[in-house]
Amino acid sequence: MIGTADNTARKRAQRTAALSRRDALYHGHRARASAAAGDLLQALLESTPAGRPVSAFIASRSEIDLAGVVRWLQRRGTPVGMPVVVGKAEPLVFRRYRYGDALISGSFGIPVPRGDSEVIMPSVFLVPLAAFDRRGYRIGYGGGFYDRTLARARAERSVLAIGVAFACQEVGRVASDAYDQPVDLVVTEREVIPCR
Repeated sequence: MIGTADNTARKRAQRTAALSRRDALYHGHRARASAAAGDLLQALLESTPAGRPVSAFIASRSEIDLAGVVRWLQRRGTPVGMPVVVGKAEPLVFRRYRYGDALISGSFGIPVPRGDSEVIMPSVFLVPLAAFDRRGYRIGYGGGFYDRTLARARAERSVLAIGVAFACQEVGRVASDAYDQPVDLVVTEREVIPCR
């Protein structure tokens, strides 16, 4: 591993390049790729007990869209939580979301469930990725929220972390630091990548 200052610059460059590739995908391709990744995710999660809580995320900007997966999870009775930022250096909190619930604008303008929504403790995390590699290391948007969240969850209970992104967001080797929490699997529109 190289020094943290060097890694910060490398991560920024990898994030920018991967997000540029993601942003360049035209809308029709993003919709088809989101549906294909959703099909792979559903097949992967079918063996998970329906009552086991799952975290998801609402697509923002040009992110992969998991709306179909969220609807499928809710039809099978799975509690779904959406990430809410509660403080700059804090782990995320996951608030219960039912498809169609009114949302409010959260940190970074991302829609989140209202503050009076039930807090859930996910056993399965669907993690958004800005960039990823096949070792499971990921780059998010720079706040470290998922690293803190996964570190705490893994210290408390058995969890499964699944990164979800478009295939074009893959990089050869993510610049990683000691505090980075890799995901166990990555799902793209093309494949399920076992990482750990």
